[in-house]
Amino acid sequence: MSAATLTWFDALRERVASFVPKRGDKPAEGRRVRAPEPIPVRDWIDVGKSGQPARLLGFDQALVCVVIALLALGIVMVYSATVALPDSPKFARYAPTYFLSRQAMFVAMALVAALVTVQIPVDFWEKASPWVFVGSLLLLVVVLIPGIGKGVNGAKRWIPLGVLNFQPSELAKLAIAMYAASYMMRKMDIKERFVRAVAPMAVALAVIGLLLLAEPDMGAFMVIAVIAMGILFLGGVNGRMFFLSIAVLVGAFVLMIITSPWRAERILAFLKPWDPQYAMGKGYQLTHSLIALGRGEILGQGLGGSVEKLHYLPEAHTDFLLAVIGEELGFVGVACVIFAFFWIARRLFHIGRQAIALDRVFAGLYAQGIGIWMGGQAFINMGVNLGVLPTKGLTLPLMSYGGSAIVMNIVALAIVLRIDIENRQLMRGGRA
Repeated sequence: MSAATLTWFDALRERVASFVPKRGDKPAEGRRVRAPEPIPVRDWIDVGKSGQPARLLGFDQALVCVVIALLALGIVMVYSATVALPDSPKFARYAPTYFLSRQAMFVAMALVAALVTVQIPVDFWEKASPWVFVGSLLLLVVVLIPGIGKGVNGAKRWIPLGVLNFQPSELAKLAIAMYAASYMMRKMDIKERFVRAVAPMAVALAVIGLLLLAEPDMGAFMVIAVIAMGILFLGGVNGRMFFLSIAVLVGAFVLMIITSPWRAERILAFLKPWDPQYAMGKGYQLTHSLIALGRGEILGQGLGGSVEKLHYLPEAHTDFLLAVIGEELGFVGVACVIFAFFWIARRLFHIGRQAIALDRVFAGLYAQGIGIWMGGQAFINMGVNLGVLPTKGLTLPLMSYGGSAIVMNIVALAIVLRIDIENRQLMRGGRA
């Protein structure tokens, strides 16, 4: 390197150093100090050791698409399952498109409610959770009042509201997810103590259980108990006390079955559905559900090609919609539905873990509670249709016919979507 080049390099270094004040030096009067350039903000973060970036979009588009796909498939399958119902004297006054139009109306109402719900900050639901829980308890009492509650097939579970029959147990599922998440956040410091941490939640579950069993609606109580116990477990409650509580719940369910002849008969029918003693009684729905699934084989009989929906399979548009899907769309259709619910539950748990990592305990536990609700109820309904669980009056979330169930499912998911939006805002460095 020549002497001229070295001289030019030293001059350049001194010129650059003049713009960078030394530690402890004060800038000279009249001299402008160049402001440091802002640190670039990325729109992604590294997750795990894989190094794969997770894009921070405005909301979880994949979750919304999968939910809308299930809603759309549900509308199509409800229409397919009910198009022949007017041939029955029981539904003779209904048009062939009656259930289709009402299901489409329920979905539209649910989407409007979701658009409103997603605008509400999660902090509001955290503060309102005890009141939502109390409101659901009051409605569970109101539905039992003679002249108010509407009875169907011997069960009084609905409150007529004109455009739809509202089912308070659906609100109770949402309320218990909120209340349990709020409860665990408030009891985080004493979660190792049974009396102060678990006992109050056990009392709340007992009250809900008594009200639901008075309807009766044992299926809804099972789902609510699973949601509450799942949130307690995820919240870090003492392990021994948790499994003791599970044992008490299982014992209570077994006692209810033993002391109720018609529940015990339903269990026996589940174990031996083809027995002539049960095939035309308690095992009738299960046998025809299995026949429908067997006829579907791999690719199904084609949309609209179900035979079991022609007045053979009772409640084909509600509790046994999956059997109609299996008969018309085959194993492939059923597998797609199962995978969709598995993906939704997994995604909700991921959003919950993300919220907890951001120190948002209520939001995280609530999101995971909704994941337990969607995944658990779908698992029970599918198990009933496939003959691996006893028959229960539980619908398939997002798909089966029903107004209050669809609305509450979508509202619950809209709150989770709001949690995800706030998570993304926090990861950008903003405020939730």
